[in-house]
Amino acid sequence: MKIGPQTHRSSGISASNEQTILVRGRELASELIGQVSFTDYFWLLLTGTMPSAAQRRMLDATLVSIAEHGLVPSVVASRMTLAAAPEALQGAVAAGILGCGSVVLGSAEAAGRFFTQIAERAEHPVPLDDAAQALVRQFRSEGRAIPGYGHPLHKGYDPRALRLLEVAVEVGIAGRHVAIARLVERVLPNLVAKALSLNVSGAIAAVLLDAGYPLLALKGIPILARAAGLIAHLLEEQQRPIGFVLSHAAAGAVSYDGPAPAGFRPSDEA
Repeated sequence: MKIGPQTHRSSGISASNEQTILVRGRELASELIGQVSFTDYFWLLLTGTMPSAAQRRMLDATLVSIAEHGLVPSVVASRMTLAAAPEALQGAVAAGILGCGSVVLGSAEAAGRFFTQIAERAEHPVPLDDAAQALVRQFRSEGRAIPGYGHPLHKGYDPRALRLLEVAVEVGIAGRHVAIARLVERVLPNLVAKALSLNVSGAIAAVLLDAGYPLLALKGIPILARAAGLIAHLLEEQQRPIGFVLSHAAAGAVSYDGPAPAGFRPSDEA
């Protein structure tokens, strides 16, 4: 089944001939290579325009904030994949990226949609505070987590989120979405009976939306950033391998409780 009418028969991103390669209307060799940063280029690819200094700094800050997060599931999957298939660096990177979902790495997109819904409800007109509280109550009644809030380690505050909000203020782009993010954080204790701090995913969504970054591409930020972190882990995996250490640790941490013949005892060797 096709998604939508599929009436388009063209693309506005790139084209080439024997002499020239165009990207968003700019000549790749003479105008872009060696002239712009990768952050500039990524913004150009997405939007068709070069970022302002404020947009560039904000995008850079978000990418730096989420690129590395230790031995999280996506990194473990990536390193164990390379251990099993050392010739397939690309497959190991892909294994890690495929773990970008609603729990890990995908919550920036969910938070962005949440903030956008509040902003849209407040335009009807409904006071912003009322719009935020109504949507939080709706999420709770549906048994849904509030995206962009709470962290298993950073209970009081997420230092990355605080810094991203500071950068947004420093460069002058903190606006409606940052205000919504702060407002939700204030009202959550009364609505969910506990304090939930804005986490890095929520902060990424708020500051980038205020910077003019496209909502539909928000999930691309953790994907792009984490690809860099995965490549670092995979280089280390080739130099100081721990993939099978992780595999053995998993086998040792999980016991067997299925059917077994009388007297059977699982081996202690993974």
